[in-house]
Amino acid sequence: MPTAVILGASADRSKFGNKSVRAHLAAGYQVFPVNAKGTPVEDLPTYQKLSDVPVRPVDRVSVYLAPAVGEQLLPEIAALGCRELWLNPGAESASLVNKALELGLNPILACSIVDLGLRPSQFPDV
Repeated sequence: MPTAVILGASADRSKFGNKSVRAHLAAGYQVFPVNAKGTPVEDLPTYQKLSDVPVRPVDRVSVYLAPAVGEQLLPEIAALGCRELWLNPGAESASLVNKALELGLNPILACSIVDLGLRPSQFPDV
């Protein structure tokens, strides 16, 4: 089963960090939500830090954070053995991409939900 870390996962079903959790589950991924609050997301245990994620390597990390925050977390993302780094719309910056490449990561600037063959609108806010 492929693995996905959703960085910036949210318990709020209207947020893309939640829709991504649901989309990856629907696509057959083992999902590891990460958010600083540690609030459960879609009945899954949520990890407060990337270093708490119990699986290495991971197939993909899908980022729903501001670029400056994502940039600070790049070394931890690299430590996961991340095969694909998805920088969803609003999570990307030239600086973040350059630093990701320097760390040997494979940044993809696109919506990870759409890559699954799904649309965010398929996951209602309620």
